[in-house]
Amino acid sequence: MSKLDALIDNRLLQNIFVWLILFIILIGGIQSENRIQTALYVTLFLLPSIYITNYFILPFFQKSKTLFFILFLLSGTLFTLIPVYAISKAINQPLDLKMFLNLFGFILLAMIFGMTIRIARDSFKRRQEVKEAELKLLKGQLNPHFLFNTLNNLYGLSVIKSDKLPNLMLKLSDLLRYSLYETRESFVSLKKEISYLENYISLEKLRLEEQADISFSISGELNDKELAPMLLIVFVENAFKHLGPTKGEKSTVNIDIKTTENTLVFKCENSFDTYNNKEENMEKGKSGIGLVNVKKRLALIYPEAHSLKIKKTNDVFSVDLKLSI
Repeated sequence: MSKLDALIDNRLLQNIFVWLILFIILIGGIQSENRIQTALYVTLFLLPSIYITNYFILPFFQKSKTLFFILFLLSGTLFTLIPVYAISKAINQPLDLKMFLNLFGFILLAMIFGMTIRIARDSFKRRQEVKEAELKLLKGQLNPHFLFNTLNNLYGLSVIKSDKLPNLMLKLSDLLRYSLYETRESFVSLKKEISYLENYISLEKLRLEEQADISFSISGELNDKELAPMLLIVFVENAFKHLGPTKGEKSTVNIDIKTTENTLVFKCENSFDTYNNKEENMEKGKSGIGLVNVKKRLALIYPEAHSLKIKKTNDVFSVDLKLSI
C-alpha cells in the first residue's frame, strides 16, 4: 500500500476532511456578520448529534427498524431543543415553534447526511474485504501437497493396473475443473459444491485406504439452492489434515449435510491424536485459508444468517454450521 492509499484509508483524516468541507459550505451559506465564528459553532454542535446517530443509533436499523426510527427522531428532537432553548434564554423570549421546526429539519438532514456517508463507507469497506477474502480463496484453491499425493497414489494404481484408476482420474479432473473454473461466481449450485466434496473425499479415501472410517451423508432437497463456493471444503480439509486414531482405534471422519426449505445444516467430526496435534494448528486447513478465513467469509457473505460452532472435546474435533440459503 502506497503512502497516498494509507492516507486515503485513514479514518481520522476522512472525518476531518468531511467536516472541513461542511465548515466551508456553512461559511458560504450563513448570512451573519461573523460567518466563521457562526459556522464553527454550528459545526461543533452538529458533531455529537451525527456521531451519536452513526455509532449508537444506526446499528439498531438491522435489529429493529421501529426502534431505530424512534431513537432517530428522539435524538433529532433533543439536539434541536438544546440550541432553541439556549437561544430563547439568550434573547429572553419564549420558545419559538417556527425556529424549532426549521432547526429540526436542518438537524435531521445533517443526521441523514452523516448516516449516508457512514453506510457508503462501510459498504465500500465490506466489498473490499469480500474481494480480499475471495483472493485468499483463489490462492488456496489448488493445494499442491494434496495434488502430488493424489498423483502418486494414481501412479501406484496405474502400475498394478487397478480398475479403480479411470474413475479416480475422472474425479480428480472434476475436482480441478470445479476449483479453477466453477468458483468464479459469488454463489454456486449446492449440488455442484456437494459433488466437489464427494470427489475430494473419494480421493482422500484412496490416500487413507484402510486407515480410517469415512462417512458422508446427504439428505434433503438440493435443487435450486446456492451458496458461496469453496465454503464447506475448508472444514473437510481441516478434518482430514488433523485426522488421527483415538485410543488405538481407527481414525474416523463423519460428514453430514441436511437441507430444508431455506436452511443448510453441515456437520463435520473427525478424530485426532491429542499427542501429535498441536492446538494452535487445529484451525488451519490444508489449503492455507483455514478456519480464520472461512469465518471471515461467513461474516461478510452471511451476516445475521449463519451459526457456526466449533468444538474440540477429548479426541474429537467437530464443526456445526447452519446457513440460511
